[in-house]
Amino acid sequence: MANGKINLINTGISIVDESWGGFYRGGTYVLIGPRKSGRTTLGLQYAMAGIEQKEVCLYFTSMRPKDLMILAASVDFDLQTHMDNGELIVVKVTPPLDVYESGNPDNYLVEYLNDIVNVVEQYQPARLVFDELTYFVGFENITLLQQAFLRTIESIEDKNVTSLYILGEPATPFAQNIVDNIVQYTTAIIYLQKGEGSRGQGGKATITPNIGHTEGQFTTPFSFEPYKGVVFESTTGTRSEMLNPSQGQGFQQSVIPTAQAYPVAPHGNAVNAAAPPQVSANIPPKYRPIIEVEVVQVPMTHTNQYSKEEFNLILNNQVALYKSTGQPFTLIALKLDPQAEAAGIVSMNQFGNAVRLSLTLKEKLCIDGFTILVLLSKADERALSVLIAKLRANLQSNDPNFIQRAFGLIYSYSYVSNASTENADAILREVL
Repeated sequence: MANGKINLINTGISIVDESWGGFYRGGTYVLIGPRKSGRTTLGLQYAMAGIEQKEVCLYFTSMRPKDLMILAASVDFDLQTHMDNGELIVVKVTPPLDVYESGNPDNYLVEYLNDIVNVVEQYQPARLVFDELTYFVGFENITLLQQAFLRTIESIEDKNVTSLYILGEPATPFAQNIVDNIVQYTTAIIYLQKGEGSRGQGGKATITPNIGHTEGQFTTPFSFEPYKGVVFESTTGTRSEMLNPSQGQGFQQSVIPTAQAYPVAPHGNAVNAAAPPQVSANIPPKYRPIIEVEVVQVPMTHTNQYSKEEFNLILNNQVALYKSTGQPFTLIALKLDPQAEAAGIVSMNQFGNAVRLSLTLKEKLCIDGFTILVLLSKADERALSVLIAKLRANLQSNDPNFIQRAFGLIYSYSYVSNASTENADAILREVL
């Protein structure tokens, strides 16, 4: 905002820039579409447009880092360079599907939304992309969803961050209700619809305003082009009749029809209709085959353990934060002498589990051979001592001399960010 005036910013999404002149600075936008419709590509194009305008972008993703880099390269976006320069902060998130096993999953989801705000406060970006938010809004209590989502986006808007949240297309009435209750609080919606028989080669896009953007709703075909990404046809003559947002759910459904896949529904998918085998006489009749039990299809759990590639990405983000804000961090390396496993004193599996139990979810973990790396987002001289104390409690054995024998074969090294800190590769070369 300049001189009390809300500014429009270029988005890199031509249907938006040509029709509306861009997004409102500090606005909240939602991009909805099925898989393989170009949602992530558009998110990258939006981030790239911000970097071209010298803005820092915070990008949440559940994709593997290498996959995201490959996709970015397909639109001529050098992800690694911009990450190294501190212009792009990529945050790896793990879908919280395990929360549905808890007694009250909604409370956990509220905490996940709060964490988004905490990360925004930490990095202070100008733009935000969350790809994708679907898994984080599967509330059973819709009123609580409204309150939590509104509180989240208002906190981010107060920091003048322009946000783009990506959602999967709803497939069930319950999922549709979730989407309807989210989009009513946003500035506008971008809806992607794959063309019939297009096999991922394009479709139709509709942009619909909730607040402002008085030019109205627009619809236009789109396609994919190498090194350009999602390309929209000119919106000239494609303006749709402006719908009244006060129409509520009917308004949203006119833009977002029922679709084929929406993975967030907490009550699982349809029961497998295959005929079960003959029941054994040893099984009581009150039991039923587990094939008939409704399940969540994606077996992913929230974890703070990352692959070496993912850990490198996270460490680079921490270096960028240190260079831009001066906030130090600590990297602890713990090495298990292979002789400890060979002698049957402690296995690497036991050691890794004990370290995991000794950490909170905020502390990042990577296991590489016989080395465990632990990243703390602050400099703490006592961090190693505290970790060893917890490790002593979690690495158990009936042997009274076990700790002395095991700890004699475990080695540690602490690295604290300093003026000579360059990047993740240089740090890992020193540590490993």
